[in-house]
Amino acid sequence: MGSFYGVNGKKLGRQYRDSLSGFKQWKDKSHAKEWLIFPENMGKYLSIDETALSKGELYTIITNKKAKGKKGAIVAILAGTKVEPILEQLLKIPRTKRDKVKEITLDMANSMKMIARKCFPKAIQVTDRFHVQKLALEALQDMRIKHRWEAIDLENELIKQAKSNGQEFKPQIFNNGDTRRQLLARSRYLLYKAPNNWTPNQYHRAKILFEQYPGIKKAYNLVQGLRNIFNTATSIQTAYTKLAHWYKDVEQTGFRAFNTIANTITLNYRSILNYFINRCNASAESFNAKIKAFRSQFRGVKNTEFFLFRLTQIFA
Repeated sequence: MGSFYGVNGKKLGRQYRDSLSGFKQWKDKSHAKEWLIFPENMGKYLSIDETALSKGELYTIITNKKAKGKKGAIVAILAGTKVEPILEQLLKIPRTKRDKVKEITLDMANSMKMIARKCFPKAIQVTDRFHVQKLALEALQDMRIKHRWEAIDLENELIKQAKSNGQEFKPQIFNNGDTRRQLLARSRYLLYKAPNNWTPNQYHRAKILFEQYPGIKKAYNLVQGLRNIFNTATSIQTAYTKLAHWYKDVEQTGFRAFNTIANTITLNYRSILNYFINRCNASAESFNAKIKAFRSQFRGVKNTEFFLFRLTQIFA
């Protein structure tokens, strides 16, 4: 805008911040970096999650699902993830408002569970399916990365042997044009997708990958099986039965990472199964994506208070 009107962009930004935006008169400015609460935005269905605003500094954000990521979405923005300071601020919201919350979606962190239990005692806690599926995807990607490092080490060793014998190294090339290390590097994104979303090239690459690495194929099927439970189960009872079958499949593979995931699900099974009551979407992660997009428009966060001011003007 500055270049369009022939005005210095930095000067225009300062003028907007200091004079036009109303930032200097903002009543919450003095404590904005520590806490911002909007009790009027409370609703029956909330989400609580953490996100990084600037330089990796974490904030706990509570949102109202009914607002669907628009104006009125932000209920609270609180610095850090430590339980006591967050409770101190949230308990300032009248008990009558907090008791109206019927359901709160959160991750599997004990701190988030404690905050939800203390502040919203009548709300059902629901573990966000995004966090459950993310664990499984991370375990799958760890397997791929491990095989990739092994392929790099093997290729380096073969190159050394070829050089010592005065020969030219010729890597194995699969019929899609990938070498072994390229196959493992280029398979990253297709492993995040369901097979029906693969492109023809990804389908071809996946076929070669699974032929070369049957373990990755088994792990991929476990990820898809877990995803299908969330997509198809219509009740808590159905989900419970399908999860029991999934546990059995995990035990048969013997994959340590997936056994860890199964144990984690077991420890959090009650809140995970609560998802199937109303099948609430991952609104917290969706709102985090909005914050990241908003942050990229600012090209980073230089002034945290002003960023929070703009964020609350739009979403609170």
